[in-house]
Amino acid sequence: MSNSKQVRYVNEQAAQIEQGVAVEQANQENFRLRHGLWAAGGFLFFVLGMAGVVLPILPTTPFILVAAFCFARSSDRLNSWFKGTKVYKMVLEGYMTKRSMTLRAKLIILVPVTVLLAVGFAMMSNVPVGRVIVAIVWVGHIVYFGFVVKTDR
Repeated sequence: MSNSKQVRYVNEQAAQIEQGVAVEQANQENFRLRHGLWAAGGFLFFVLGMAGVVLPILPTTPFILVAAFCFARSSDRLNSWFKGTKVYKMVLEGYMTKRSMTLRAKLIILVPVTVLLAVGFAMMSNVPVGRVIVAIVWVGHIVYFGFVVKTDR
């Protein structure tokens, strides 16, 4: 192999290594961005869930569920922090560990959901398809929490 061929070969190898490093750096930046967005979503929904604790018109549980989903995808550290919060323990821990809920926990979920869906149903008086969808969602909630999720006694 001549010197020029060896130099060309070494240059090609170096270019491939540089491309690999660039791709890995881009993947790492993409990874950080993706996990940062999951974390931001987790905090957003956690704050909305906390507002739901204080404001009766805002449901807590759906926001805490979405926050749990986001934190689980963001990082182990944030997921562990979230699972240590009082709100998580109050709203989701029993369901996540035993796949069952107390009657009180079910009512805490169903009463605000029913009120909000009733408001949406009433506001859709001129949208029959919307009313049907809201009614189906409400029945789905009742069936799921009434018959699928076990009740602790």
